[in-house]
Amino acid sequence: MNYLAHLYLAQPTSDSHIGNLLGDFRRGVNTDELSKPVKLGLDNHILVDKFTDNHPFVKRTRALFSPHRRRFASVATDVLFDHLLIQHWSTFNSLPFSDFCARSYRLLQTKSQSMPAKMQHVVGRMCNDDWFATYASLDGVDLALNNIAKRIRFTNSFAGAVHDIEAHYDEFNAVFLTFFPELVAHVTSYNIEQATEFRR
Repeated sequence: MNYLAHLYLAQPTSDSHIGNLLGDFRRGVNTDELSKPVKLGLDNHILVDKFTDNHPFVKRTRALFSPHRRRFASVATDVLFDHLLIQHWSTFNSLPFSDFCARSYRLLQTKSQSMPAKMQHVVGRMCNDDWFATYASLDGVDLALNNIAKRIRFTNSFAGAVHDIEAHYDEFNAVFLTFFPELVAHVTSYNIEQATEFRR
């Protein structure tokens, strides 16, 4: 899952928000030095990613991408699912989307100095440029995916992935509406950030 979904599945605290995003920036981080709330947030991130990567419906979405983009299908799906979460926001959350974003940005910025340098840079841009609002449109998804394509350190054909998304939008939407409630239920059942012991 991408940044918005990870924060949606976090607790409304700075430590939880940091931990739930740290999963994408943990290379080189000594997790033994993390505070317990941040470590539990990281554990929650890992739980979310494992469930997502192994979900049969999510796996099938790979075939919806053109063969030359299929290598990066999981990346595209992660960003797309943030878009679809926004499209169906009121189905899953009673807090207005704009209020959720403002709260999440504030919580992240409160302890930004405790983040690894790369995470601090990315989160700073995310908050300042309001990335989540950008994900609301397919043009924003296109921009995000093309920026990712530019950062890949080898020649690739990932740019333009939004064309595959547009061609199969209804199928992606149907998968999301089946998958996401199951993900929420899975995270709730483990209750990692509230539990005294994480069940691996």
